[in-house]
Amino acid sequence: MRGPVWVVAAAGLVLGFAAAQVTGLRWLGGAVLLAAGAWCVVRAWPRVGPARTVLVVAVALVAFVASHLAADVVGPWASVLTAAAVLGATTWWVVDRARPRVGGGGQAPVTGR
Repeated sequence: MRGPVWVVAAAGLVLGFAAAQVTGLRWLGGAVLLAAGAWCVVRAWPRVGPARTVLVVAVALVAFVASHLAADVVGPWASVLTAAAVLGATTWWVVDRARPRVGGGGQAPVTGR
């Protein structure tokens, strides 16, 4: 199943922040963020494997922390939108544009010969 993982990754940061801001419940924002992250991991792992999936999760964590640090300088929404853009672009590059791994089952990829 192929879907735009980058959209969910970027939107997860934005919607998580929005949920926390609107409701005043930080845990709700965290729950939205974790749900989006889990969805992305479930979709990315079979497509690109553990190494690339862990790379994107690491970028997500760095972007999340960086958005908190940058919020005092550029404002909360600007920092969250920038973090979401970085995460979305990274996810697109590493997961969505990547060629799927060759699956098991003993079948070799078709080479045209």
